[in-house]
Amino acid sequence: MQASDMRARDMKAVVFPGQGAQSRGMGRDLLDAFPESVGQASDILGYDLRRLCLEDPDRLLNRTEYTQPALFVVGALAHRRWREENGDAAAFFAGHSLGEYCALHAAGAFDFATGVRLVQRRGQLMARARGGGMVAVVGIDEDRLRELLGEGGFTTLAVANHNTPTQHVLSGEAGTVGALETFLEDRRVRCVRLKVSGAFHSPLMRPAQEEFAAYLRAFRLGDPRVPVIANATARPYPAGRTAELLTTQITGSVRWTESVHHLLDQGVTEFVELGGSVVGRLVDQIRTAPRPAARASASAPASQPVPAPEPAPAPAPTPTPRPAPAPGSTPAPDPTPTPRPTASFRPEDLGSAVFRRRLGLRYAYVGGGMYRGIASPDMVVALGRRGMLGFLGTGGSSPADVEEAVRTVRARLGDGQPFGVNLLADHDDPAAERAMVEMLLRQRVTVVEASAFIRMTPALVLYRARGLRRGADGAPVCDHRVVAKVSRPEVAQAFMSPAPDAVLERLVREGALGAEQAELARRVPMSHDITVEADSGGHTDGGVATVMMPAMRGLRAEAQRRHGYTEPVCLGLAGGLGTPEAVAAAFMLGADYVLTGSVNQCTVEAATSDAVKDMLQGIDIHDTEYAPAGDMFEMGAKVQVLRKGVFFPTRANKLFSLYSHYDGVEDLPDRTRDLLERTYFRRSLAEVWEETRAHLRARGRQDVLDRAGKNPKLRMALLFRWYFAYTARLALHGGDDRTNYQIHTGPALGSFNQWAKGTDLESWRRRHVDEIGLRLLQGAAAHMDAMYRHWHGTPSSTAGTPLPRTPEPAHTGTP
Repeated sequence: MQASDMRARDMKAVVFPGQGAQSRGMGRDLLDAFPESVGQASDILGYDLRRLCLEDPDRLLNRTEYTQPALFVVGALAHRRWREENGDAAAFFAGHSLGEYCALHAAGAFDFATGVRLVQRRGQLMARARGGGMVAVVGIDEDRLRELLGEGGFTTLAVANHNTPTQHVLSGEAGTVGALETFLEDRRVRCVRLKVSGAFHSPLMRPAQEEFAAYLRAFRLGDPRVPVIANATARPYPAGRTAELLTTQITGSVRWTESVHHLLDQGVTEFVELGGSVVGRLVDQIRTAPRPAARASASAPASQPVPAPEPAPAPAPTPTPRPAPAPGSTPAPDPTPTPRPTASFRPEDLGSAVFRRRLGLRYAYVGGGMYRGIASPDMVVALGRRGMLGFLGTGGSSPADVEEAVRTVRARLGDGQPFGVNLLADHDDPAAERAMVEMLLRQRVTVVEASAFIRMTPALVLYRARGLRRGADGAPVCDHRVVAKVSRPEVAQAFMSPAPDAVLERLVREGALGAEQAELARRVPMSHDITVEADSGGHTDGGVATVMMPAMRGLRAEAQRRHGYTEPVCLGLAGGLGTPEAVAAAFMLGADYVLTGSVNQCTVEAATSDAVKDMLQGIDIHDTEYAPAGDMFEMGAKVQVLRKGVFFPTRANKLFSLYSHYDGVEDLPDRTRDLLERTYFRRSLAEVWEETRAHLRARGRQDVLDRAGKNPKLRMALLFRWYFAYTARLALHGGDDRTNYQIHTGPALGSFNQWAKGTDLESWRRRHVDEIGLRLLQGAAAHMDAMYRHWHGTPSSTAGTPLPRTPEPAHTGTP
């Protein structure tokens, strides 16, 4: 017999099982044989691993976060004993899902302690997955399975495990998996629902994948010294890609059938399973079954979308740069051309999965909180039921009114359906801002939209820090989320930084915060989710999205590096988003989510007058103008408002000009005073001052009145501010004096009106805020897909962004 025949005959592959192989009492002899390693693992994990495996008194062994470390330790120790008895006899290693970590450890890619830490974090992240399900389908081949999926419309499900030629596991949303069970049972196809909390090895695991990718960056993983077959590729791990393929594995399919076929093709004659007996049976079935025909990719269904860019992508190898061709020469063809994309984007895949997961959303879409309650409970409920996030508008409302609105929203939304409340900085009255925060804490509101903040105030810091607690691993857990709106780099930096020490210390001295909460607040940013606000309706600095987003992304990268946050900061984009093309551009700029405002003001759910909606329905992109902001009048801040059919922007700018040039109303020319009383205020300045005094006294602001009595300039500012409150009330209630309507809106509504013209959304009476959001996302996905195909020269049936589609049933389940 020749030497080559001997090698082929003796070639062994050592394989390890994944979840499902655990049982109480497992690994007793191994745990007794290697007590030091078991002790080391227990110290890392924070619990008695031996007791878990052998006794499991608290019935934790079948919980993912406990199962995975237990299986890894047993598998690693089983290999240690096997190596002691057989030497380095393995030609290949492979593992099924979690078992791949045992294979990589056995092949020398990382040490035992590192392996324990990796699988502990992996298990924790996967255990947090909710809303998904998995089902095993037995007795049919993959081609027939895909036919059935297409027939029943189940193409969103991913093939999570290719276990054998006739056994596959499907993964996806729990409701879809349940419907598939019924569909298959009606056709007498055997299927078994798996007892798991999430849709493992599917795109729904992207939040866990992103966090795991960030976690892996703290480790230096080596290359296997013996070939290890990767689940994601069914081929050996290439050099330098250990972390990348471990990250890919979380959402990718376990291509076990292909992996075994590859090993057989390499001459493997014996498979040795360590740590269980599950995959050995799969190997036997694969070896005896006819091979399926080769396919282009067995890793995902054909309809699986191309993922949108995320803030924490998996690490990838750095490509070797190709030299530039010499002048006048013809460039050599690329030996490895990039394949053209063929998959379609889906609305629910746009933006960041991290953002969607931590805020409990189906879509990375937010409706901003418009002032004076225009963003009404109806609006917030409609968005929440659709799996989008809506913020209650609070500007100009009392804490009592907001509290009642919160109760209304909570009563109408189901458990787990998202909502938030706008928190507007009060630059004149910090006590009022604090009262609003105290109410939000009392009502257990877990998400706020921080607007118009230029510094981190005690009230805002209190809200953020009160929601912090220490997790099982000692890291901060954030129960209060702040979604900050920023338009200036210095404000963005403040939100990307931890709370100021001086403010934390002050709150601790007051007894409002505990020392531990203050310490945790120093380890997290003020906001993990920051909305970059380009030129928009309402308060605006007139920023340009294409200038702001790259700069803000740079600030984010620096903040992540400097502070070492374990949870990524997400950046959203707002301002100018009125069409699918604009929404698509936001995501292509790197936005993790989008936030709309103006387009929501002209909907059935908006709490403003029908007269205002009739006016807004007909505006175009040039029908807005800038005016002073009433709440920040003296500071010269600007809002963008409607100019078509109203005199408000002209009159508001005139008031600011008068304030800038005169020291008090007594200095105004008589003709100007008469004009103000007759056309602006519609009453005398004396009457305006009496109303202003009554309002300030009702709010307990006698200190302001005392200062105004000594300062004519302040008194003039207070008089002029009355006009801004008056014009806002007129618009909200539909008063007769339409020329004085103050209507915050931006050009985005004009562009939306043009896009919706001639469709069922042309009339505001048929515009619903959640339907607008869905159609903008659907159109953005179609536009991105069409552009990708155009860039790669692939014909597309989508010539442009489609017109709005007819409504589909509202999403009423928990995202």
